[in-house]
Amino acid sequence: MTPRATPYDILFEPVRIGPVTARNRFYQVPHCNGMGYQRPRAEAAMRGMKAEGGWAVVCNQETEIHPTSDLSPFAEGRLWDDRDIPGLRLMTDAIHAHGSLAGIELAHNGSHAPNLLSRAPAFAPSDTVIDAGFAPQARAMDKEDIRNLRRWHRDAARRAMKAGFDIIYVYAGHHMTIPHHFLLPQHNDRMDEYGGSLENRVRLTRELLEDTLEIAEGKCGVAFRFAIDEMQGADGMQAEEEGRGVVELLAELPDLWDVNVADWPNDSQTTRFQPEDGYQTKYLEAVKQITSKPVVGVGRFTSPDMMASLVRKGVLDMIGAARPSISDPFLPKKIEEGRIDQIRECIGCNICVSADSQGVPIRCTQNPTMGEEWRRGWHPETIGAKGREEAALVVGAGPAGLECAMQLARRGYHVTLAEAGKELGGRVRREAGLNGLAAWGRVTDYRLGDLQQRGNVDIFTDSPLGREEVLELGVPNVFLATGARWRRDGQGRTARFGIAIADNAMVMTPDDVMDGIRPGPGPLVIYDDDHGYLAGVLAMHLADQGHEVTFVTTANMVSPFTGLTLEQGRVQKSLLERGVTILTAQALNGVEASACRLACVYTGRETEIACGTALLVTRRDRVTGLYDELRGHSDLSHVELIGDAAAPGLIADAVYSGHRAARNFERLPEDVEQEYFRREITAIEG
Repeated sequence: MTPRATPYDILFEPVRIGPVTARNRFYQVPHCNGMGYQRPRAEAAMRGMKAEGGWAVVCNQETEIHPTSDLSPFAEGRLWDDRDIPGLRLMTDAIHAHGSLAGIELAHNGSHAPNLLSRAPAFAPSDTVIDAGFAPQARAMDKEDIRNLRRWHRDAARRAMKAGFDIIYVYAGHHMTIPHHFLLPQHNDRMDEYGGSLENRVRLTRELLEDTLEIAEGKCGVAFRFAIDEMQGADGMQAEEEGRGVVELLAELPDLWDVNVADWPNDSQTTRFQPEDGYQTKYLEAVKQITSKPVVGVGRFTSPDMMASLVRKGVLDMIGAARPSISDPFLPKKIEEGRIDQIRECIGCNICVSADSQGVPIRCTQNPTMGEEWRRGWHPETIGAKGREEAALVVGAGPAGLECAMQLARRGYHVTLAEAGKELGGRVRREAGLNGLAAWGRVTDYRLGDLQQRGNVDIFTDSPLGREEVLELGVPNVFLATGARWRRDGQGRTARFGIAIADNAMVMTPDDVMDGIRPGPGPLVIYDDDHGYLAGVLAMHLADQGHEVTFVTTANMVSPFTGLTLEQGRVQKSLLERGVTILTAQALNGVEASACRLACVYTGRETEIACGTALLVTRRDRVTGLYDELRGHSDLSHVELIGDAAAPGLIADAVYSGHRAARNFERLPEDVEQEYFRREITAIEG
């Protein structure tokens, strides 16, 4: 019987990429992951999971081709010599095992590479500063340097073929590579044949493409990753002008065009500032009009209808994704099998990016198994069956409780989920009600949608439980996701014993705002001693409601954590544009009825500012009263704190905590401790 046609069949047509063929149109573009050459088994398992999930092409990440492009301490890809081949072969084997093509993004990062490990001189088209560190500076490449670069790139391409890659990249994007630096006048003021006119500035990229095609010998596809627009207006490359010119000059040379925008914070914008999926499409539309080669584009695609429409309209040949493939490695299979309602949609929070920014393995708010495929053996779609126990009670339906309940139900336990409030979602629902965070509600939607389809789950709202109510239920296994509450006394990283607050002062917490309480009259002072994202979100939210906001922080910038998620500049700019007064490096010493006392964190010099209401964002207290009452009770077999009640953190941490608790349930504590996770340890030869 012929399968029924669906609106998405076009997404599962094969696509020819030079000498190789992708089995469908789903293309995981190169993305960093904090594993790289330091954790090759972990990266191989993660990329292999994408292939299992239906991505026809799975690429690695920027891969250093030489010690003069050393991104240490960050663990990106590395292909300096033949000793790097076996680690990469683990990845290509894992990808090929599921019938997918493996791509490698060769990169020389030029003045973006500080060379902290190799201590090599940094290269650039012209003398310049290093943009990813401090002194020393990068020096202009002479003709011998350019010849060496081409040789290093050819050698890396040969090694990539030995490692089993099917697609080899030339990478000119994100302001991160020498080819891109040569393309841009702000980086390239040369007067020779590699500078000046656009044709001259394209010369190096053309040579690298021609070199790579020659090495590939018709056995591997050659892809060109190109940032067509810098999103700087007339001050940078624009898609309709020089961006288009680059495409016209190189139109038929590469086997595939992978087109995006620069720099990385523009390419990977968060939903807080770019809520639309497919937001890069307007920059990509002209490319297919110029080249006959397949084009892949990105833009946080989550809608299958949009994906199919872009292919039908001739905008894209392949649907590129980094973050959506992290959130749901099985997105293609779910579309193919008609399980669209089961897709874990990316929320655009960039927690995946934050891990790479810190040099640790990737993680995801929506997908707690991301980065744990090898070291913990977690699969995003499967989980082990239940043990001897039959039932479990989960108290609290925030991110930890929902994830724990869902995974316990998937294992086969009968799950009772009790929420004290009238609505499910906990902090996710509350934070999603703030300006810019609506997409975060997908964390609740996905889990609630799954739970509501299961016959072994009972969900109760408006059901606060105390000790006696829990015992009356007769369920011996209890998971407590009772959350945490923001402190009202200012105690935090700076004021370890709290802040002096007058009895007649009006003080609020983030919980008050999310409960719908409005600040009183007069100036609103938001005090951020947390340094996360929430104080900045609240400042924007309340400024948009018409409040006169002064943002005070002990940090030297607004919301420093958001630098890890590529949005700090946008956060601070958005507050300034709203007229928010920003006072950095200031500690809050006291709150009076109409004023706040501040002290410089460096000198201790005190100042006073007007204040009608003080909103304190300092730290949270765990809500553990019910746990303390139940722990050790003879009628209960298992009592466990999860999520913020165990350790306040990010939403991603809460989801991970709930997931881990469900997987470890009925395992012996000593086994859990002994098998905490597998480590990749460097072997010492000799």
